[in-house]
Amino acid sequence: MGYEFGQSQALLDAIGLFRNVLLTVDQTSDSLDWASTQNNLGIALSTLGERESGTEKLEQAVAAYDEALKERARERVPLDWASTQDHLGLALSTLGQRESGTGKLEQAVAAYREALKERTRERVPLDWASTQNGLGNALSTLGQRESGNEHLEQAVAAYRGALKESTRERVPSDWARTQYNLGVALRTLGQRESGTGKLKEADAAFREALKDWTVEAAPEQYDILQQALASCAALIDQRSKI
Repeated sequence: MGYEFGQSQALLDAIGLFRNVLLTVDQTSDSLDWASTQNNLGIALSTLGERESGTEKLEQAVAAYDEALKERARERVPLDWASTQDHLGLALSTLGQRESGTGKLEQAVAAYREALKERTRERVPLDWASTQNGLGNALSTLGQRESGNEHLEQAVAAYRGALKESTRERVPSDWARTQYNLGVALRTLGQRESGTGKLKEADAAFREALKDWTVEAAPEQYDILQQALASCAALIDQRSKI
């Protein structure tokens, strides 16, 4: 509890520092420094907002990223522009998960797709994979709130894309998380479709994640995976008896 408090206090201190810097940096003469500070302010606000139950800090983060993008134009600093779009996508996606409706999630998808215009697989493969995973998360949440399957299928494609670069050998933690996210999207599709094909694919993805999310290394994630595997097994067994 004390550790979490310390982290939150450090973020509050950083937010105060960035806001003070913005009082001294001129947007006209030091436009990229100003934009970088706005971006860093957004990251601190978003990180704090993810730990809090409300939406105020996340909304402030979105506003900071929007400000940064006024100067971090794609034409001037393409990779910095893409990075801010990626951060914006995460903040909007988190907001969308907490709010009803699909507006924020649709905005998140749009931001991630903007980021991918410069965060290409050839140029920055791991950043590309990270953005693909974020895009998958926004699409998956969006698809769960809709009756159709288009966004869920797009989420599956995004996760599978991410796994081409986020390999177990290179980034095991990211690989396991993406496998889990893939499993969740596949399970939702499987719940909506007849047969057991998608459910078995979900089970396989969860079992892949289990290779790194072991009970010793990641006990909380291990428990989540065990529940996910149990739900898949129950559904597969139920369908098999029909």
